[in-house]
Amino acid sequence: MAQADKPVQLSEEVLEEIKEGQEAAIGAVRGFVSSLDETLAGSASPSQAEQIVDSALKMADKLVETQYDFLKKVVHSAGEAVGGDKEAEEA
Repeated sequence: MAQADKPVQLSEEVLEEIKEGQEAAIGAVRGFVSSLDETLAGSASPSQAEQIVDSALKMADKLVETQYDFLKKVVHSAGEAVGGDKEAEEA
């Protein structure tokens, strides 16, 4: 593999990881909502169920955001490692 192809491959791998993480978070929320519906089955008011679902969505959103921030830092660090630090080279 050519040196120039490595950043492209890394970017594609990172994007795939982001996609898989987001799909996993969405799947977890769907599973949670399904379990909630089965568990509550008419025993809780719609507003209570809505509050619980909203809380789960906020949690999933925070997980995806945290994963995205982490991967963004990984890409930045990898870019510096592969491409070098331009400012340091110029000094």
